Amino acid sequence: MLYRFAHKTGSYGVSVIEEDDNQVLVQIEQVIKHPKQGDLHHPNETKNVFFHERKALSQFEKRYTSKSKLRTFNVEELDYIQSLQIAITNLENKLKEENTEHANCSLANLAQLKKDYSIQYKQNFE
Repeated sequence: MLYRFAHKTGSYGVSVIEEDDNQVLVQIEQVIKHPKQGDLHHPNETKNVFFHERKALSQFEKRYTSKSKLRTFNVEELDYIQSLQIAITNLENKLKEENTEHANCSLANLAQLKKDYSIQYKQNFE
């Protein structure tokens, strides 16, 4: 059974691997929303900040979280690579509409991330 799990600015479909009273160990199965790029403490800023490149959590990566952070899985179940491609495309399309300096820097980060993902998953990301 999959759950929806938000981590930083990304959102993922996860399966529960282990449970105890306080925490659950989840495994990443799908990307729902790709993380935003840039400095999260200064959103939409590009000057005088470190503009972070933020990767999506990897396929099968595991994280501890509390049960309260797991939500109902309410999207189509996809394989990881397909879901990552869709999440990147959705973020790129949104950024292209903005036409700001922050959007342009984010698009440059995403272009590099697509190259990295292509190597990591041996799949071409468009």
